[in-house]
Amino acid sequence: MLSLLPEPRPAVRAEHGVVATSHPAAAEAGRDILRAGGTAVDAAVATAAALTVVEPTSNGIGGDAFALVWDGSRLHGYNGSGRAPAALTGQTLRELGHDQVPLHGWAAVTVPGQVRAWADLHERFGRLPWERVLEPAVRLASEGCPVPPVVAHYWERGLAAAAGLTGPEFAGFVPTFAPTGGAPRVGDTVRLPDHARTLSRLAECGADDFYTGGIGRAIAEFASRTGGFLTAEDLARHEGEWVEPVITAYRGYAVAEIPPNGQGIAALVALGILEGLDLGPDPADPTALHLQIEAMRLAFADTFAHVGDPQHVAVPTSGLLDAGYLAGRRSLIGERASEVRSGSPPRGGTVLLCTADANGTTVGLIQSNFHGFGSGVVVPGWGIALQNRGSGFVLDEGHPNELRPGRRPFHTIIPGFLLRHTEAGGLEPVGPFGVMGGHMQAQGHVQVVLQTVAGADPQEALDAPRWRVEGDVVLLEPGLADAADALRRRGHAVRVGTDGGFGRGQAIWRSPEGGWVAGSETRCDGLAAGY
Repeated sequence: MLSLLPEPRPAVRAEHGVVATSHPAAAEAGRDILRAGGTAVDAAVATAAALTVVEPTSNGIGGDAFALVWDGSRLHGYNGSGRAPAALTGQTLRELGHDQVPLHGWAAVTVPGQVRAWADLHERFGRLPWERVLEPAVRLASEGCPVPPVVAHYWERGLAAAAGLTGPEFAGFVPTFAPTGGAPRVGDTVRLPDHARTLSRLAECGADDFYTGGIGRAIAEFASRTGGFLTAEDLARHEGEWVEPVITAYRGYAVAEIPPNGQGIAALVALGILEGLDLGPDPADPTALHLQIEAMRLAFADTFAHVGDPQHVAVPTSGLLDAGYLAGRRSLIGERASEVRSGSPPRGGTVLLCTADANGTTVGLIQSNFHGFGSGVVVPGWGIALQNRGSGFVLDEGHPNELRPGRRPFHTIIPGFLLRHTEAGGLEPVGPFGVMGGHMQAQGHVQVVLQTVAGADPQEALDAPRWRVEGDVVLLEPGLADAADALRRRGHAVRVGTDGGFGRGQAIWRSPEGGWVAGSETRCDGLAAGY
């Protein structure tokens, strides 16, 4: 199996601008847009579009996206998640024999919000023409790009997961992603002509074409022919949402996340619990690890119990971060692993990129089709792999995250943003960061922050060995293996391994000396490209 253990490398320093993401060609596409006079948002959109081509194993044109943008004076949040189709209900799925939302097929497909997110971000903060920003992605799709090792690994794994899919809705998958009958090998040049067609049309006609124009009609007609729930009306109704980021303080810093329907609140709850505990100087010390793991387990218990679409249910975001509530949750942590339950707070496959420009604008953007290639549904002739975000819903009646028409599901993808408290009592930006990988993302945010507080630069913070909570099991990378026995003595079920589930992240910090310091962690094929 491919080793996903990081090999140390230095952080990248750039005077003017920088892009950090998980594929070198996408990072270079964004950097070239910066050099051409584009803003950090122009670079982010160019990088995001390129990633749908060069890393289709983790994202695609039919996914969702979230972003945090520092515009030079304040932080903006954007929620680009789509909603369940009007015809998709829990009762419908139960009648079809499902006791949960499946991972594949039309039942897992929600409205793709990503293209609208690109356009909304570009309209507000972009400078270069829309078609110029999409040009690198069109070129990569038409001319092809060599496949690097980690993408090759996930391509093979994604095809294996989709091998048993049958039915007319899956007819476009193999011709798009395995036209030669198998996964590309490392170094193979892959061209995606259907992606080039779609991206070229988006460049020419604008994002509206995806929702109310020719592309949207193609998606809706394919759904109608193959038993899908998604309709032209569902696509036309989609809107993204500008949101106020949620921020919590942690030891001289502040961490910002997109508010629910995502899991960013879990990172903030865990940090809020840890704020009142003595971790000591080394985040990798066994006692410190025990406290981190217990805080994360408590944070997840609350997140899974209370988070849904705030446009439809009352999510107690403020209550989860209430100082008194966090103190109560903190008091549950003892010397040994404890049984974790959610509390009652007071009520009131993924790619990540970070960009920064010479004017101080910075962006953290994350987009995903969720599991691998997504639902397995690919619109023939267009290369649009539709996400399976609907599988993030539950079918439990009355649950905040219950599947209902028009609701947005619980989302795992979260960009993060780090700020620093000033002596004057305000906040100044440090920069965007994030860690890809399902429920590892909130855990990765916590660990990157802890490493940064301990003095690590972005590359060091990203490459530090990680732990992961998965149910009642704690997984450790080999770099933390020395702590395994100590954690077991505290009652934790521990496994040490290199299964690749420890995330893949990026970060860009503003240097006190001027310019930027960036990292792209070595668990992926990534690159921080600056100038």
